[in-house]
Amino acid sequence: MDRIINWDQRLLVFLNSMGNEQWDFFWIGVTNKYVWIPLYVIILYLLLKHFGWKKTLFTLFFIALLITFTDQFVNLIKETFQRIRPFKDESISSLIRVVKKSGGYSFLSGHATNSFAVSTFVILSLKSYFKPIYFILIWPILFAYSRIYLGVHFPSDVLTGAILGVFLGFVFHALFHYLWSKFVIN
Repeated sequence: MDRIINWDQRLLVFLNSMGNEQWDFFWIGVTNKYVWIPLYVIILYLLLKHFGWKKTLFTLFFIALLITFTDQFVNLIKETFQRIRPFKDESISSLIRVVKKSGGYSFLSGHATNSFAVSTFVILSLKSYFKPIYFILIWPILFAYSRIYLGVHFPSDVLTGAILGVFLGFVFHALFHYLWSKFVIN
């Protein structure tokens, strides 16, 4: 385990050190969920176009459930592991650029988990109707990397969050599809 933690710290120092003040504004913006409103509008448009109002509302309800579940599950994991954030880790805090500080614990990244969960759910929902839907993967990838750039998460926090997010996206999509086909009349 010590070897994994050491590798994680070294990778963080490497990735974080690639940043500079000229790019800080960009990465602070990337990590802000409101910057992504145009993407959310595009997703809403695609849902409405291909699903109509009834299924779109049901889809949005499920996305809200997915976000609520991932938030609470991530909080449970953070409280269980209580891994300190990189900028609070005395063994590396002097080696990284801390662009933004955040409260709470580091493991695992809620930003990565939520964005990958929602993206996976949306891709699975729309891939039959809109082939280029995979473009939305830009959002969770940039969103997740921004957490490393800013110095608030270790790479393993982000990677684990991404994997968990993809898994939960699949699970919630399967549940959504089952409930829609079983109980909702088209």
